[in-house]
Amino acid sequence: MDRIRAFIAFKIPESVLCHIRSIQETLAAGGISMRWTPVENVHLTLKFLGDIRPTAVESIFEAMTGSVQAAFPLRFSAKGLGVFPGIHRPRVLWIGLKGDTALLIDLQRRLDVALEALGFAPELRSFKAHLTIGRARGPLNPQKLALLLASAGSAESPQFSVDKLILFQSELYPRGPIYTELKTAVLAG
Repeated sequence: MDRIRAFIAFKIPESVLCHIRSIQETLAAGGISMRWTPVENVHLTLKFLGDIRPTAVESIFEAMTGSVQAAFPLRFSAKGLGVFPGIHRPRVLWIGLKGDTALLIDLQRRLDVALEALGFAPELRSFKAHLTIGRARGPLNPQKLALLLASAGSAESPQFSVDKLILFQSELYPRGPIYTELKTAVLAG
């Protein structure tokens, strides 16, 4: 294997995935035309690495381990819906996170700095804690979308914690991506 498509993320527990599935169903019933992210593929991404050499996996894992060395498990709930880049040209539909977001942003910065030392480009946009739940299939009515996002986004998921930062391999197939866990760094504090 010459290259691995990879990203670093936290897995989301089943209780929150059920909440996300319910929101997707509510929005779909409201007439929002999206390519919904299968809930088993929803994760909290801290860094998309792109195509990497298999020989880089160990150094990436060391960067992950160093970044989480003093970090404690983080607690969140999922609440609030939004779109990137904006309501008039929505491409990505996301659900927001409440809780230890400041600690998450700090962890993401530490990880970004450690990966930059390995030659990965730093993130140019500020990090926004979110879970991607769908992608627009085409133009959407901004007023209708805003109303649906406001009503469906008021529901809050059960609280959950994340304590394992995972390096994933992403293999793309016509039926959708398949993610494989390569390495795990534990937030043990």
